Amino acid sequence: MSRQTLKLIRSTNASVPEALVVLFLVALIPAPAFGQIRKARFDPDGTFWILGTPPNEFKDFSAINLNARRSRRLEQPGVRLTTGKPFRFKSLKVTREHFSFTTMAIDGVSYAFTGRFLKGGVFAALNLDEETPVLEGLLTKHKTGKKVAEAQLKFTYFGGT
Repeated sequence: MSRQTLKLIRSTNASVPEALVVLFLVALIPAPAFGQIRKARFDPDGTFWILGTPPNEFKDFSAINLNARRSRRLEQPGVRLTTGKPFRFKSLKVTREHFSFTTMAIDGVSYAFTGRFLKGGVFAALNLDEETPVLEGLLTKHKTGKKVAEAQLKFTYFGGT
């Protein structure tokens, strides 16, 4: 029993039965009411595809893979082109409010992204469809260090099989 509860009971000059009622009611108040709110878990692991038809500059862009679980069945983390060419992450920041990455360059080409997730929670446990955007931001393509394309895009989610 907390000191605040005892003070409340004493200050009301409550009888024993009334004090027991107060204790019972205090016990029913959920813990978050006392400032003990737990932060919801955020886990966006999976694959993200451009929603709709990609701009011409990104026709060869297939997906962003955030698969942290190492499995032969899942794509490795990074960006994949429609040709199957994988670009590993060089830098990566994943939070609910800020998602950004840069990739290693292959044949002088690299990608960068900065954006945010539109939903929270554990994506694999959510019932997300192929039409619901869950990520938005600016995708940039670089060739030999120079920006050659950029587009503000939305992405859908696929959790894998």
